[in-house]
Amino acid sequence: MNPLQGLRHLYARSRRLPVRIRIAIVSATLTAVILIGFAAVVGRLVTDRLHTDFENELRGNAATLANRISLNNSGQPVDPNLDEVALANDAEIRLVSADGDSVIATPSSTEFPPPDTSRVVSAGPLQVATSQVFSTSNDIGIPPATFYVQYARPESSIDDTIGRLWLFLAGGVAIGTLLAGVAGMAVANRAMRPISALTAAAGDIATTRDPSRRIPEPESDDEVAELARTLDQMLRQLDAARSETEATIQRQREFVADASHELRTPLTALRGNVAYLARHGATPELVAELGADAERLARLADDLLALSREESAGEPTEVIRLDELARAASGPRIEADTLEPVAVKGDRAALERALANLVRNAELYGPEGGRITVAAEQQNGVARLIVADEGAGLAPAEVEQAFARFWRGAGGKPGSGLGLAIVRATAERHRGRAYAVGSRFTIELPALSLRDLSESEHKTQEQSSGKGSL
Repeated sequence: MNPLQGLRHLYARSRRLPVRIRIAIVSATLTAVILIGFAAVVGRLVTDRLHTDFENELRGNAATLANRISLNNSGQPVDPNLDEVALANDAEIRLVSADGDSVIATPSSTEFPPPDTSRVVSAGPLQVATSQVFSTSNDIGIPPATFYVQYARPESSIDDTIGRLWLFLAGGVAIGTLLAGVAGMAVANRAMRPISALTAAAGDIATTRDPSRRIPEPESDDEVAELARTLDQMLRQLDAARSETEATIQRQREFVADASHELRTPLTALRGNVAYLARHGATPELVAELGADAERLARLADDLLALSREESAGEPTEVIRLDELARAASGPRIEADTLEPVAVKGDRAALERALANLVRNAELYGPEGGRITVAAEQQNGVARLIVADEGAGLAPAEVEQAFARFWRGAGGKPGSGLGLAIVRATAERHRGRAYAVGSRFTIELPALSLRDLSESEHKTQEQSSGKGSL
């Protein structure tokens, strides 16, 4: 395995660690890198300074000794008790001539290099500093003699100090890294505590399958709190969707039960009439009754199919003029009332069926021979298609029930009981509503503005002209 593959493998394994451990490792690693860099710089600077101070001390001691040495009348140096000085400072000292010959020396097994006053030189384990002795002879005619003091000390003492320095810096790096890892773990645990609470709450919700439960919101207003609010909002939407789904399923169950009940009556009558026909033969009255039962079944099936399509169809996009639909409503008792230019986005066939159902309802429950008015109007961006008769209309307690499936008003009027339910489904599919006040039934839809209407008519004209030019 090459180094690159090894790094990739190590990175892949590190991603499997918990987030809090990864945070602690990253914190400790970054701290270690910073401390190592700092320790390297500080250690290097201090080491160089210690070496410089050591060399300056050697030069100073050598110069001091050189100043203490004097020459006798014959031009020879007088021993300033070098052994005592060397013993006190753990040093080795030599007084040499300009030729390098030793004049006075302390006991030593190390051979010194020739005198060099320009720098400190090494002689085995020793560092040697040289200083010239400046003195003159007192005898006339004797030239001044040149001597040098070589002062040497081992560098082991300074090396021990430098070693302790690096050991101290290494210990500081190790302790700082450990403390950074512990602090990183503590911070990570504190930061992950709200996430752990969210995880536990989500696990409970997953176990109970109850989206109505709420997500606990952290005390601090940070990214975790925003995540908690988002999850809680998602659960609310899921709970609402589940409630809507359950309500839809419940309505479907009730619808199937009501449809079965409604179908049972004409089917029972048909079976009875067929049995009677088998025994006694057909009579005009029986044939008429069979035809009425078959017509009722067919109408019920058509209304069931229409209601099912309305509840499953998508949002319509065709531009429809409600005033034109109202004007097209025909019948001996129908009169057009207010017919303003009103346009909506809709499904023409569905709206025509809804209007026909309202007219049929008015014919059934209005007074016999009474007038039925149809109106189309617009106000504050809302379009209304209104059908009214001259009867007493619905009682306040019946208004909510009127648009329910298979609900019939008093009087036992014929019909499937689905006409107004289809009207309500059509209005809701068009993002509107259907309601009744007394004998006045209204379909209320979002209206198109005159600008949208003119643009739509312009596009329609362009499409028509384009088709004609082909």
